[in-house]
Amino acid sequence: MSEMFKISLPDGSVRDMPAGSTPADVAAAIGPGLAKAALAARVDGELVDLSRPFTGDAQLALVTGRDEAEALDLARHDFAHVLAEAVQQLFPGTQITFGPSTDDGFYYDFAPADRPFTEEDLPAIEEAMRAIIKADKPLRREVWSREQLISRWKQQGETFKAEWAAELPGNEDLTVYWSGDDWLDMCRGPHLPSTGKLDPAAFKLTRVSGAYWRGDQNNAMLSRIYGTGWLNKKQLNEHLTRLEEAAKRDHRKLGGEMDLFHLQHEAHGSVFWHPKGYLIWRELEAYMRRAIDAGGYKEVKTPQVMDARQWEQSGHWGKYRENMFVIPDEVPNVEDEGPLVSDDAQWMALKPMNCPAHVLIFRQGIKSYRDLPLRIYENGCCHRNEPHGALHGLMRVRQFTQDDAHIFCREDQIVAEVQAFCELADRIYKDFGFTYSIKLALRPEKRFGSEAMWDQAEAELRDAVIRAGLATEAYGWEELPGEGAFYAPKLEWHLTDAIGRTWQVGTIQSDRVLPERLDASYIGEDGEKHRPVMLHRAIFGSYERFIGILIEHFAGKLPVWLAPVQAVVATIVSDADGYAADVLAKLKAAGVRAETDLRNEKINYKVREHSLKKVPHLLVVGKREAEEGTVAVRTLGAEHQKVMPLDEAVAMLKAAAMAPDLA
Repeated sequence: MSEMFKISLPDGSVRDMPAGSTPADVAAAIGPGLAKAALAARVDGELVDLSRPFTGDAQLALVTGRDEAEALDLARHDFAHVLAEAVQQLFPGTQITFGPSTDDGFYYDFAPADRPFTEEDLPAIEEAMRAIIKADKPLRREVWSREQLISRWKQQGETFKAEWAAELPGNEDLTVYWSGDDWLDMCRGPHLPSTGKLDPAAFKLTRVSGAYWRGDQNNAMLSRIYGTGWLNKKQLNEHLTRLEEAAKRDHRKLGGEMDLFHLQHEAHGSVFWHPKGYLIWRELEAYMRRAIDAGGYKEVKTPQVMDARQWEQSGHWGKYRENMFVIPDEVPNVEDEGPLVSDDAQWMALKPMNCPAHVLIFRQGIKSYRDLPLRIYENGCCHRNEPHGALHGLMRVRQFTQDDAHIFCREDQIVAEVQAFCELADRIYKDFGFTYSIKLALRPEKRFGSEAMWDQAEAELRDAVIRAGLATEAYGWEELPGEGAFYAPKLEWHLTDAIGRTWQVGTIQSDRVLPERLDASYIGEDGEKHRPVMLHRAIFGSYERFIGILIEHFAGKLPVWLAPVQAVVATIVSDADGYAADVLAKLKAAGVRAETDLRNEKINYKVREHSLKKVPHLLVVGKREAEEGTVAVRTLGAEHQKVMPLDEAVAMLKAAAMAPDLA
């Protein structure tokens, strides 16, 4: 009699299955509907193919399209394999390398036999992919010895795959997946049962780029083909619509149209702010100052360049050195012979963050327990040596300014301080119209400090969010194992913008490591020295990135109080120029940022131009308005204009232009 395994299902039921049976057999035993819907399985928590035999008693959960996150990842992984198979069909001699799934699709890197791939190749590749999907080819797993697989790759001229197979860690055998009986790739899996489980209308190849083998610019250049993949055509269409909307909202495009800023290679990774863009910055800075003043913070300013020994002591030199801009602390004489920098040179570094400098301020003078909490704030300019390929408009730069603060407090003050910060962040994000979720990023694998310290720090952050009433499903509360900083756990605020994208912006971290490493202390009630706890916190994150997010969130139509030009007075005829000047004077006296447009152009042309620049209000004046003391107000996005007395219009615009009240 065959050995039987007990397979426990999520509903608590148990099925006895013979040895050699698979999750697919369990699905078939339950019913034909489930057998058809099943895509993969979790066996004792591990995601596996439906065809993997059980090795003993097991907990089983079948994965279907309703398990969207897992189903999408499986589908995208399979789309990548189908892409590789299609390319090798169409372009014989092409070598395959890697092809992972991504957040919204997949890509695969190839070494073409003749020429790099181009966008013009994509339609033919898509057709070949659809043919493979419609053929419903079984995806079958096999285990090969490392030597056997390396030999096959070499015989087929797959030098990249052979190199990777030889260098994979460990001595265990390797897995491959067949697509039908004529194409295979080296892969851990799992995969769908067959290519036919993919929807041939649910993917699109999007672009081609270059990529270095294994991400090293000293290695061969490959062709990377990107695609987006989904479970059905409806999801694909929704995604493509989001991409179209995101393209319209691109802050780089709108930043040019609105004359806010520009980027150029002479300062790669830094921003040239134009007067109108810097007005937005100044308004945000003034807004944040009002918030921190009300919150009891003291603003400081610290040096841009600090001795490398300071960064060694803080731990950043060992953990973060590759991302720092480093300079010798003595400028060499270029007329001297020999190396520009001697071997025994002392090094300085542009600060990548503000926290060590704030500790040095805290250490000036003796601090008492009565002085705490001490909240130190800085609009701190920082520099990080981000890779060229990672830079992206305002969203990822090398020079940036943080709305950075550090709260030095006693152990008994931590929860109250974090709770107060949660409430402040909530108020600020709501002022900008954002909804958000909160995540708790827990201890990473590489970290400073004891387990007890991390237990306490994580519990304090969790308790503060609970007390603030934000650790709920409504706020997307979630804990993220392994994603904390090397010195502290952190709370993260993930904003959701107008088209559903999320942006990780605000953060607060509970840190006992840096005060210890930099010898910060205060005199306690007992007359002895004690270590303060240091709370690192930011709300905007960086001004550059937050402005980029705002531009895209509002599609350039910023709230009136943030708009660099809040109103334009546009004339219909030159006879109204004098009246336009009077209107402008009243607007400016009321604190409204306003300009006039007296050009000899048709009014429709002026309306279109100022609409493109996202000016919130256009006040149109002609001879009639001058005679009657009125203005015709066109509000951005409204279908009709409204004629009103000048004083009424000025009062309306004055109210609209006022920043949120943080008192």
